[in-house]
Amino acid sequence: MSYVSSYKLVSAIAAALVLNACAFAPGQNLIPSSYTQAGGDEPGVEVVVQPITATMIAQQRDAATRAILREQLAELEAVTPEAYRIGPGDVLNVTVWDHPELTSPSGTTLNSPEANGRVVRTDGSFFYPYAGTVQAAGLTLDELRKSLSTKLVKFITSPQVDVGIYRFGSQRVYLSGAFLKAAAIPLTTVQLSLSDAIGQAGIDLANADLSGLTLTRGGKEYVFNLDAYSRAGLSLANVMLKNGDQLQLPYADRKKVYVMGEVNRPLAVRFKLASISLADALLEANGISQTTSKGSSVYVLRDRKTDDQWRVVDVFKLDAGEPETLVLADQFALQAGDMVYVGSAGITRWNRFISQLFPSAGLINTAQNIGNNN
Repeated sequence: MSYVSSYKLVSAIAAALVLNACAFAPGQNLIPSSYTQAGGDEPGVEVVVQPITATMIAQQRDAATRAILREQLAELEAVTPEAYRIGPGDVLNVTVWDHPELTSPSGTTLNSPEANGRVVRTDGSFFYPYAGTVQAAGLTLDELRKSLSTKLVKFITSPQVDVGIYRFGSQRVYLSGAFLKAAAIPLTTVQLSLSDAIGQAGIDLANADLSGLTLTRGGKEYVFNLDAYSRAGLSLANVMLKNGDQLQLPYADRKKVYVMGEVNRPLAVRFKLASISLADALLEANGISQTTSKGSSVYVLRDRKTDDQWRVVDVFKLDAGEPETLVLADQFALQAGDMVYVGSAGITRWNRFISQLFPSAGLINTAQNIGNNN
């Protein structure tokens, strides 16, 4: 939503709620209440007004308690890590002890893992001398070792076989978005945790939305607020990733709140955490105008559209004229899309009314002054 459209929405709601009982009445005030408008082609709107209090802020904090965050981890941590299973694209190293002709069939001049590696083909198989075509896909290293030993025992007495993976290429997790290295990470025989994957990829801290890391697995999404987990002292080290998992870290360029009205610098404020405090948003706007604002008329408008035919707009009111309420402003969490509106003082509204009623008054005074000087 653009700044202009946000301003229009604020103005429309302000008018609908009748922020002022009269156009000439001093100041702007909202009495906690509910206003409903419906009918016509436009969706119905319900506006719910409530004061910002310590109780409300406590309820906000309850939504992000450590217990709730810990519960979100339980399902993923309960997944038991499985042994690595071979797949197409893996490059295997097979060693048959005391039989260098099998371990290094290319000869000692090319005795390297790369030269002697066995690539698992797309059908999941590879060829090995005496054993022939060996099906490897879906097997663990130990299962493949036993399979090869069974095939080679027909030609070699008590074969001692060892199998390793020179290059991993069949299993990956995919990272996208605001990572420094947004790419696929191969899975290996060592389990890869969510925190390890984040550490390997790195985060673009200047642009990432740290509250929106999303893990997609089997069509289900798990959203992690990295800032909240860090503050709660919770780790993602026990969340193990699986083949095909997708990690998406969104950019914070669309996370904005809009500050307008009687502030020194109306603007859209970007933020990258789950929320930004009301006090921080007002600070970004260089504070409330001391000459034109009414400190008791600070409103936060939050649109929660329910469907195409109905929407609810919450209006939170803060009396910033009282020193103790400044603490509430620092604790009240704004959400993306919120609009902060600071009302004007009575004298400001009177002056604006006069300037609109007599738009040429300034010009007349200027002409009169010029005449007096001549």
